[in-house]
Amino acid sequence: MQSLDELLKEAEIAHGHLCAGQVLGVRMAMHGLEKLGLDDPKGAHRKRIVTFVEIDRCATDAIGVVTGCRLGKRALKFRDWGKMAATFVDVETGRAVRIAAKESSKQKARELHPEIEHKNQQQMAAYREMPESDLFDVQWVEVTLLPEDMPGFKADRIVCARCGEGINFNREVRREGETLCRGCAGERYYTPL
Repeated sequence: MQSLDELLKEAEIAHGHLCAGQVLGVRMAMHGLEKLGLDDPKGAHRKRIVTFVEIDRCATDAIGVVTGCRLGKRALKFRDWGKMAATFVDVETGRAVRIAAKESSKQKARELHPEIEHKNQQQMAAYREMPESDLFDVQWVEVTLLPEDMPGFKADRIVCARCGEGINFNREVRREGETLCRGCAGERYYTPL
């Protein structure tokens, strides 16, 4: 595994700046991989990891940098729960660990570095040095990954009966004898104009 400083530099480049969320995300991912015993996430272990992130903030970019998991590789899964948490799954063993940032870490950062006035700078300094036990709650969990959720899954491409767009990875919906995409089945996040 790369050092904290090396990973923070990579995270800063990938994200565009370094902030407290980046430091927390790097530490979170390092801790999750350590718990799973995966020390080469971009090499020998790169096909063993699937990561679920629960927030679309700075930490998510940092987690991707550390784990090597990406949406395009189907190894990074996003659940919009608004929580500073991630679950790391070893697909080879089935073991999974959920790491969640403790709310108390912000107060501990203030106590650790009262001389730093700017909150982000204070948290960045503290999150680099605080023990994992002060930063994170750790919970061993079970994650069911369906074959279509796995990286590298291949399946027939289905065409929506209404819009004609292709649908991958068994994400189609069957309704009243029709095969539909989720949008045409009523699950749209957009409204056609």
